[in-house]
Amino acid sequence: MNTGPQAREGYYERIDEHRYKPTAHTGGGWDPTEQHFGPLGGLTAHAIDRHRSRATGTDSDTGSGGSGSGKALSRISFDILGRLALQECRIEVETTRPGRTIELVEATVLIAERPVVRARAWYLATGDTAAVEGGAPAPLTPPAQCPLWPMTSMWPGGYIASLEVRPLDAPRHGRATAWIRSPLDLVAGESAGHEAAYIAHVDTANGLAARQPPAEWMFPNLDLTVHLYRRPEGPWTGLDTTAVFGPNGQGLTSTVLHDATGPVGQAQQTLTVRPSPNGR
Repeated sequence: MNTGPQAREGYYERIDEHRYKPTAHTGGGWDPTEQHFGPLGGLTAHAIDRHRSRATGTDSDTGSGGSGSGKALSRISFDILGRLALQECRIEVETTRPGRTIELVEATVLIAERPVVRARAWYLATGDTAAVEGGAPAPLTPPAQCPLWPMTSMWPGGYIASLEVRPLDAPRHGRATAWIRSPLDLVAGESAGHEAAYIAHVDTANGLAARQPPAEWMFPNLDLTVHLYRRPEGPWTGLDTTAVFGPNGQGLTSTVLHDATGPVGQAQQTLTVRPSPNGR
């Protein structure tokens, strides 16, 4: 019997205006009983979009990312403050620096009433600068020309299992260039802006360009900063990534960000590097 179209799955289910329940698809790579930061970062960007849309009277469900305000996201940074338990979360958002040309919006993610993520998003007024555009790297090989790669061969967790990953070449220690997309909604049944859906994939870069086997070494990131000079379009996120480990337990993962038409910005992740307690 035909019961009509199936409801789309998502990384989260909405409880109310500010609270969300993670699904099994958010399971992390370091610990499948925790949330991977990727979808939680995208969810936070989605909450910021909705906050700005209400403030400007635009429709956040059109996929515009709140672009009706005449401003574009230029930078979003996340500080990861603690364990991301696979539990209901609440997101509080406020505009801390309103303005016609520059705007700052901040968000806090709470799990069990404890802050676990703080985000800051800068928006800049848009204008026509096509006459002076330049300096970006070359576009990547299109995703249709790249083979599928099972990232689950390296990482566990529901989030990694949900992704379609297409590397340009086989990932090697500390270097990877790949396309990523997901068939899932950020929030089941809701349309997210292009930027929020795109940002949900960026945190994957650190695991994609792993310098050492994650069973032997741990290198989780404690932050993520995304700089954009062009609004990304979906559904593909291109990650051209290099990971560096220093001699004293610090590391840095750096990524040139692309969409299907070309480069859009850069991302950085600070790493804490240490031997795995379960390693050989």
